[in-house]
Amino acid sequence: MRVTNWAERLSETQFAYLLLFPALLLLVVIAFWPLARTFEMSLHGDALTGAENIGELVSIDNYVALLTGARDAVLGVSFFDLSNLFTSAVTVTMIFAAVSVALETLLGFAAALVLDKEFTGRRWVRVALILPWSVPIVIQGMIFFLMFAPGVGFATPFLNDLGLMSGTPLNNSVDSMVIIITADVWKTTAFMMLLILAGLQSIDRELYNVGKVAGASRWQQFKLITFPLVLPAVLVAMLFRTINAMRVFGLIESVSGCGTVPSLSCAVVSTFSSRRYGTSAAIAFITAAIIGVVVTIYIVRFARSERGAI
Repeated sequence: MRVTNWAERLSETQFAYLLLFPALLLLVVIAFWPLARTFEMSLHGDALTGAENIGELVSIDNYVALLTGARDAVLGVSFFDLSNLFTSAVTVTMIFAAVSVALETLLGFAAALVLDKEFTGRRWVRVALILPWSVPIVIQGMIFFLMFAPGVGFATPFLNDLGLMSGTPLNNSVDSMVIIITADVWKTTAFMMLLILAGLQSIDRELYNVGKVAGASRWQQFKLITFPLVLPAVLVAMLFRTINAMRVFGLIESVSGCGTVPSLSCAVVSTFSSRRYGTSAAIAFITAAIIGVVVTIYIVRFARSERGAI
């Protein structure tokens, strides 16, 4: 009874936080605690079998070694090097995320605008666009690997004749990056389309009737009604895709291999497999920090778009 009376005296904001407390507690246990443990591990030396002082506290030496290139020999590729954009783990991850998400957003938005209209066969078009999304990542990677594999792939000779790719694109970092981005766009555009389409269909159609009465053109209706109201859904879709793109691993490994197109996740897996736990933890924490910055930018932009919509 006392608990009930205490809850009734809470303000709406306090009561909301009370209801969210179990979820926040669970988030701390399953997310923030492992992240803190990863950071603590990154402050220790690599635990190599037979090495002296295994797990010795080295402070931020792992981070310094990674960012200065001193640990590149261990990784087999450069970790951060602006002069080698397509062979550096950080730049490869950022380029892949930026280009793939941008293309998927544009194509997904265009497809959502088409499917938002009534036309014959819309259901079948929607199924056809969603179908690639159902393909598992490994199978997706094998499809594009076989398309460009030397002596097997039908796309390589054609693009080679046009001068667009080398004779062995899967051994070339730039060509492989283009193939991997294309594979990702082919599969994941449907995800963007579905989320944006949901945002489009939540818009009150009466707004368009008012716009027509006011003499607004189709472009003006899109600029003043459609885009502002669907922007929150677009940002949410981009947030989900950016987080996933920053963690790319399976697609790269199944198409060309991490040696040709290294990513941050590739670096984490390779160093962990070689028992270099300190280096692996440092790379994982850097990856989490970059994702955290990106998420914060999206949240700030989302809050601004919500205020603008209101």
